[in-house]
Amino acid sequence: MPRKKAETEVIEDEQTLEQAQDIPLPEEVPPVPPPPEEPPRPRRARAPKKAEPPGETAVIAAASAELPSEKPPFRPPPRARAAPVLTIEAGGSIETPEDQIEQIWHEIRNALRTRKILTGSLGGMERGEMLLRQSKILGNALGAEIDFIVKGADTKTRSIVASRRDAMLKKRKLFYFDFDAKISKLPRVHAGRIVQARVVAVAEKAVRVEIFGAECAILARDLSYDWIGDARDYYHVGDEILVKILEVRGDSPEDLRVRADVRSIAENAARDNLEKCKVQGKYAGKVTDVRRGSVFLRLGIGVNAIAHTCYDNRMPGKKDDVSFVVTHLDRERNVAMGIITRIIKQNI
Repeated sequence: MPRKKAETEVIEDEQTLEQAQDIPLPEEVPPVPPPPEEPPRPRRARAPKKAEPPGETAVIAAASAELPSEKPPFRPPPRARAAPVLTIEAGGSIETPEDQIEQIWHEIRNALRTRKILTGSLGGMERGEMLLRQSKILGNALGAEIDFIVKGADTKTRSIVASRRDAMLKKRKLFYFDFDAKISKLPRVHAGRIVQARVVAVAEKAVRVEIFGAECAILARDLSYDWIGDARDYYHVGDEILVKILEVRGDSPEDLRVRADVRSIAENAARDNLEKCKVQGKYAGKVTDVRRGSVFLRLGIGVNAIAHTCYDNRMPGKKDDVSFVVTHLDRERNVAMGIITRIIKQNI
């Protein structure tokens, strides 16, 4: 069936061709007009947007009218960087006072954040709610170096609030209650150890020191094997001295008590020097103290001496240079006993 259909189509095409050949051709063929231009396609009209309800539009407009216009934050113009200080030495650098102050305040701000212990000099004291004894101790400690922890800082007024007590408690816990594995599992500060201490106050017969957060007083007799009439002649506020820890008592940083001395560090040469003295020998010495009719001297050969009698009409006083005659040697106390024959020079 499909084959017959194809043959029928071929026969019809041949008949059409024969009929076309019988049609006479015209003499001139008219020109073919150009195809008409297609008119531009009309653009699709977009559907109009849905109108917002008048109530919402009014609310949005009112809200935008009420909101203030956001202004950019004010930024001060950059400060002109000053030229560095011109130094005599090539490539040298010098900090100006302003640079030093900025560096100090940078350290203070870091200490406020990290609770680091700082050290400073006690430069003044004002009256406040403190006991008379505390006020007297602070008065004697003017000029001493003390530790403190910054509790607050005001950069505008350049002032800080600090606590010395917190710093002392922190150091006590670290040096007296934390055991050190390198020293036979003992705390860093323990009885028998020689440590460095700060002199925070000096009186005539005593020196007050601060030993890693703990304060203690050392009497004049514990400062040296030599007789010391006035400790202020040998020690000053701010000095750093070596002391030997004799005893540590207390179960907590708040109850800690420390006892120390200085003379245990030095070698006792009094016995050897006493052998240099001879009975009826005459030696020069300096008066260290006068108490209850007795005159205490330090002879030039390094021996302590006591005189109960003075042949000079004048009364010997502290720091006077005198002539001394030995009458007896007290080997148990390593002291020479004798008489002051005359006053060589008075300390007026």
